[in-house]
Amino acid sequence: MTDHTFDPDRRKLLRLGAAAATLPLFNINHAFSQDVSYDGSVFDAGGAVLRVGEWGGPWGELVHKYLLTGFAKDFNCKIEYDSTWPWFPKFVANGPKKPPLDITNWNLPEMFKTAKAGDFFHTIGEILPNVPNGKNLWPFATSNGVGVTWAFNQYVHAYRTDLVTPPPAAFKDMWKPEFAGKRGTYITSNTLQMDFFLVACSLFGKDQYDLEAGYEAMRALMPAKISDFTGNMQTLMDRGEVVIAVQSDAEPMQARDKGAPFSVMYWKELQPILTQTYTVSRYAEPTQKKLAYALLNRALEPSFMTNMGKEFYLRPTVSNAVLPDNLVKASIVNSADAIKNFWLPDWNAYLENEDEIVETVNEIFAG
Repeated sequence: MTDHTFDPDRRKLLRLGAAAATLPLFNINHAFSQDVSYDGSVFDAGGAVLRVGEWGGPWGELVHKYLLTGFAKDFNCKIEYDSTWPWFPKFVANGPKKPPLDITNWNLPEMFKTAKAGDFFHTIGEILPNVPNGKNLWPFATSNGVGVTWAFNQYVHAYRTDLVTPPPAAFKDMWKPEFAGKRGTYITSNTLQMDFFLVACSLFGKDQYDLEAGYEAMRALMPAKISDFTGNMQTLMDRGEVVIAVQSDAEPMQARDKGAPFSVMYWKELQPILTQTYTVSRYAEPTQKKLAYALLNRALEPSFMTNMGKEFYLRPTVSNAVLPDNLVKASIVNSADAIKNFWLPDWNAYLENEDEIVETVNEIFAG
């Protein structure tokens, strides 16, 4: 549940986004941005409804178990849980002053796309004074400038240890001739493919903006299996149809811990990460906004991050979180040194060229 795809009707959405961008931006000193502060204490919300955008399925069940059920009880509020992603068209259709959600969990590309379309979200500078637990965040968790990253996974080449010899040692090993037809990546609307493409642009070309080098790399990658999401890719690997694939580290590590012949090779040359990032809607109603700050503050508590790490192999973004045993066994540590080389792609530049990238890569994959 950690990779999510954009609505396939991209041109329509981009037109909507462009229309929204022509609307007047609302002054950040508007009353809505001044009427709420939160100090970390529990308060009675009087049964108010907090609209939360989050992923569905098992992910949603565990977010309720470890976060939302107790929160609703403590703050005397109701949770309206929306898992019908994508969020971008909902925000653009409503406009900034009528946000469809009060607090929303994102992967970064769609979050940046929405932020570019209008004045939808509070800035990091406005959020952090209202989130006391934010003092424990590693700096990279707020470096995107739009939302607060509360957890993440790292990108890897996942591979079958019984079918791949020798094991991959570098990003470009995915292109070895012996993996033709048995290597896997994703449709262009999946965040994992976006990051994979941008790393390929950088390593086969001069930098992440070298799109022609990325296109040539995708051509050379073919034939390959193209999946829509990580769960399906894991199934292809279980069946041996794919022996090496782009993945986040969570699912292959879960399989390995259950005895399956899987291992991972972390991308070393560039290290993008698959993040879970919360935004707070600027024009949410005051009580809902205060609840959104409170929920974000609670999501940054070490206990929630430890529980989600145990279930989904997510890594925490706060320095005081304790890693669960499954991550410790995988030699993962929660330290400044462990995260110092993480790389954030220029998503604004990607989105400016998204139509061309999608059309070109789709043609390559279809051919």
